[in-house]
Amino acid sequence: MQDHINYIESIVYIVGAGPGDPELLTVKAQKLLVVADVILCADSLVPEQILHLCRKDAEIIRTADKTLEEIVALMIERVRSHKSVVRLHSGDPSLYSAIHEQMHLLAEAKIPFEVIPGISAFQAAAAKLKIELTVPGLVQTIILTRISGRTEVPANEELATLAAHKASLCLYLSARHVENAQAKLLEHYSAETPIAICFRLGWPDEKIKVVPLKQMADCTHAEKLIRTTLYVISPALLPATGRSRLYDPEHSHLFRSSHH
Repeated sequence: MQDHINYIESIVYIVGAGPGDPELLTVKAQKLLVVADVILCADSLVPEQILHLCRKDAEIIRTADKTLEEIVALMIERVRSHKSVVRLHSGDPSLYSAIHEQMHLLAEAKIPFEVIPGISAFQAAAAKLKIELTVPGLVQTIILTRISGRTEVPANEELATLAAHKASLCLYLSARHVENAQAKLLEHYSAETPIAICFRLGWPDEKIKVVPLKQMADCTHAEKLIRTTLYVISPALLPATGRSRLYDPEHSHLFRSSHH
């Protein structure tokens, strides 16, 4: 892809729009939006400001009220009409974006596609909270998961099982089932474990509350949060002094000798 795109192929570009802040779009995503013929967007999850980047004559198709079959049929028809199509998803397409089935149907129809990653809410949350989710000597694992709702979680990924690791756990799509989530987390994390409740990260009405785990459900209800909420449960939210050996003066590696 050229530095200054003025032509893109008649294929489907599945693009991650990031958590909400238009400035957190990747450069590649922005370049595609500027020149694409057709943009299909999950309008309830993608801010209007991002669509302002599109060509004035671009066809904007809002998909919140459409089924998978309707959305895929539109993409197939537009590509076969020799148009470039951006399918715009919130966050990163690899997480809870329902692109698996879209890609399967596009491949069946022999429609070429490309996936453009985006920043996910867990990354935006860590940046806002000014924390590293993998602190040496404290926590080295990040778990991205959700609790069972209309979409069932496999039994071996049940929340209490994952909570047993006491890793940095980022809980998506769970605000409607927050009491259940809190109960399962309390099986392994202390009631005083700090958690971050992050609502609509990167949007003008963003809210971030850090509370003890025992207040997770009460705070969620008090703030009337039922969707677009991420919970971060992590030892990294506690004061920590761990440091990486990578920059330790005693540590040598391929690019630097140790400094005694």
